[in-house]
Amino acid sequence: MRVGIGYDVHRLVRGRPLILGGVTIASEWGLEGHSDADVLLHAIGDALLGALALGDLGEHFPDTDPRYRGISSLKLVETVMRMVHEHAYTLCNLDSVLIAQQPRLAPYLPHIRRKLGDVLGLDQGCISVKAKTAEHLGALGRAEGIAAYAVCLMAPHHR
Repeated sequence: MRVGIGYDVHRLVRGRPLILGGVTIASEWGLEGHSDADVLLHAIGDALLGALALGDLGEHFPDTDPRYRGISSLKLVETVMRMVHEHAYTLCNLDSVLIAQQPRLAPYLPHIRRKLGDVLGLDQGCISVKAKTAEHLGALGRAEGIAAYAVCLMAPHHR
């Protein structure tokens, strides 16, 4: 068995779509970044790569590479999932937390779980996505950004 943990944070800015877990969230503010800046998928990608001891998303998809400008993070995680299978592992479960003072994310969580199930090839009963506020503390509490944590468990393929 292997465990991976991932973390990401991005600043909120006007004029960009807010995409979390591959789902567009109604908001005047979006996340700043080279790709679509989906903090949840970035944390998940890092957790998956970490479980395989393969570094992080920045090593595989550097923000200095123009091929990844504006790319959907769903595509990045699809590539990482191919790596999981190439290394003869199966994703068992995923637990994740979004930290956002605003907007209110609870109504979007079922849709995010469905989207994650599709991209990860995992039953929704094995996916947890929670939304928390920062209780008005620090930069996240002032709604300057959104952060995400993810933990995954993998098992080797049965031969």
